Amino acid sequence: MTAAITLDRVTKVYRRYTGRQFATLKSALLQRSILRDLRPSETFPALTDVSFTVPKGATYGVIGRNGSGKSSALKLVAGITKPTSGSVRVEGRISALIELGAGFHPEISGRENVFINGIMLGLSKREIQQRFDDIVDFAELREFIDAPVKTYSSGMYMRLGFAVAIHVDPDVLLVDEVLAVGDEGFTHKCLDKFAEFRRRGKTILLVTHSLNLVERFCDEAVWLDDGRVQTHGDPKRVVGAYLTAVEAGEEQLMVATTAKALERAEPPDERPADPTSDMFQAKEGRWGSREIEIADVALLDANGQPAHVFHSGDRLSIRLRVRAKEPTADCVFGIGLFNADGVCCYGTNTFIEEMQPATIAGDAEATFAVDTLDLVEGTYKVDVALHKRDGYPYDYHRLLYTFRVKSRTHDVGIYRPRHRWTFSPNVRFDSKP
Repeated sequence: MTAAITLDRVTKVYRRYTGRQFATLKSALLQRSILRDLRPSETFPALTDVSFTVPKGATYGVIGRNGSGKSSALKLVAGITKPTSGSVRVEGRISALIELGAGFHPEISGRENVFINGIMLGLSKREIQQRFDDIVDFAELREFIDAPVKTYSSGMYMRLGFAVAIHVDPDVLLVDEVLAVGDEGFTHKCLDKFAEFRRRGKTILLVTHSLNLVERFCDEAVWLDDGRVQTHGDPKRVVGAYLTAVEAGEEQLMVATTAKALERAEPPDERPADPTSDMFQAKEGRWGSREIEIADVALLDANGQPAHVFHSGDRLSIRLRVRAKEPTADCVFGIGLFNADGVCCYGTNTFIEEMQPATIAGDAEATFAVDTLDLVEGTYKVDVALHKRDGYPYDYHRLLYTFRVKSRTHDVGIYRPRHRWTFSPNVRFDSKP
C-alpha cells in the first residue's frame, strides 16, 4: 500500500487566551518557550497522539462532533498549521477546500480573483487561462464574473472559491464541510466532481457531519473525539460506533432534561380542578389532589430497561407506579404524546378505551405499551395522568418526561405509517451505492 497521507502520533496544542503576556515575542521564540512555559490550564490539546494513514487513491472520511479535532487535523495535512509533536507526510499536490475564497479581494472582479487564487493554489497563468471557462461555468457565474467580488452573495462567493480549488487538479483533495455552498443542484455537481476524482485515482480526505456521505463515498473512515482517535476502518462500522456514542450522550441529556422538569414541578401546583378545561393548552407542570399519587414514571425499551432514546419502529413502554391513599372505584389512567412544538401526536385514557374502573387500592402499577413507535425522528414529551371519570385530577404530570426518536430516514411530519411502494415494470430505481 502506497500512503498518500500519513499522520504519525500527531499532537497539536493551542494556547488559551488568559490575558497573560510574554515579556517579548523575541525572547519567547529564542527560548522556544511559547508553549513550554505555559501552565496546563493555559493550553488545550486540539489533537493528542493521532495516527492514521490514507492510501493513495482512497476516499477517507473524518467524523466526530464539533470540537473533536477534525478541522485541526485537516489544517495540519494542508500545511496551514504545524504539529506540536509527531509528523505529517503528504505525497503529491494538495488542494484544500477548507476556507473557500480566503485569498479573494473584494474590490476587484471575479475574473481577476480567479487568476490570483489559482496562482496561490500553485497553478501557472497559462494553466488558469486554459481552465478559466470551466471554472466560471462550474461556478455558474458567467454573467457576474467581471463584477467586483464585494457585490457577490455569500453563495456566489463560495461557489467561485470551490470552482477554483476543484480545478487545480490535485493529487490530494482536502474537503471540509463545503457541500453547503449552493443549492441542491450545485451540491449534486460537487458530488459528481468528487466521484470523477475517485475514478481518476485521486486521494480525498473528507471532513463532514454527513454520515450518509461517509458511508456512500468513503473507502475508510476515522472517528475523532476530544482530539483522540476512537476507531477507524470500515465506514459503516465507524459510523455505527459514532452513532452509538452520540445516542449515549443524548440519553444522558434526556435524563437531565426530565430531572429538571420534575424538579421545577415540585411542590405540586394547586391548580383548580376544572373538568371542562383543555389540558392540551396547559403549560408544563404538575397538579392534582394527590389522593392517588403517581410515585414513579419510567420509559422502558424492548428489554424492559429504562431508556430515553429510541429508534423509529422500536417498542416503547411507559410504566406508572402509583399509590392510592384510600381504595376507590373512580380512577382513570391517561397518556399523551407531544412533539417538540407542543402538537399532540396521540392521547388516550382507560375510560376512552371503555375500561370501566372497578377498584384501585394501595401501591399499584400500570404499563402503556407501544409495540412499534411509528414516529419520525425528533424530540417528544409525555403526559401521564390519574383522574376521575369527570376529569377531576388526582395527579397530572404535564410534559415532564422527554424522549428522543432516532432514524436514518429523514422523512417529515410526526407519524410514520407502515408502508411500501409498488411500481409498474417501466419504473426502476437503483439502490444507493
